[in-house]
Amino acid sequence: MEQYFTTHPQVEHQQRTFTFQLRTHNLQFTTDNGVFSKQIIDYGTRVLIAALNWDGLPAGKLLDLGCGYGPIGLTMAKELPQRLIEMVDINERALTLAQANAQTNHISNVEIKPSNIYQQLNDQIYAGIYTNPPIRAGKVVVTNMITQAVEHLKPNGQLWLVVQKKQGEPTYKKIMQQTFNNVQIITRDKGYYVLKSVKNND
Repeated sequence: MEQYFTTHPQVEHQQRTFTFQLRTHNLQFTTDNGVFSKQIIDYGTRVLIAALNWDGLPAGKLLDLGCGYGPIGLTMAKELPQRLIEMVDINERALTLAQANAQTNHISNVEIKPSNIYQQLNDQIYAGIYTNPPIRAGKVVVTNMITQAVEHLKPNGQLWLVVQKKQGEPTYKKIMQQTFNNVQIITRDKGYYVLKSVKNND
């Protein structure tokens, strides 16, 4: 079965469009077969978005890592019009949808491009990295998203991640603690945990 973290989904197109309120913003999304959570914004993403705050966040651009068709990055761009939000994914169909969704919602402070985790981001540095990681891609992928984040964050930069307890939250919380020497549970909701780590100012 083809997964949503495929670079070139071959499954037949079946687009659908819906409007969804994220924080105070009513956003319109077009989705398609071959992308994650095509029917509706998945609950984990909604929990992460609702939990976001910008306390202590340094100046600079933000990264939506594994953006899919765009709910996290586009919500942040609406909320923070003065910041550039970069949105990356391995799935080219998802990126095409994210571009279209940015245009539909009149959002211009985004840069949407392909990247396999951080591989195509070179030495880009961010004030914050936000992800609902592709759990089905496996532990190695999610672990790399966490451990390599520290190389792409400014001092005092933040990594935010949402994960279900039954899908490895205790493990990934431990990895965040080992990588950053800190981890905080921001919220928990129906088995979903939003975790945050801060890069220490070296």
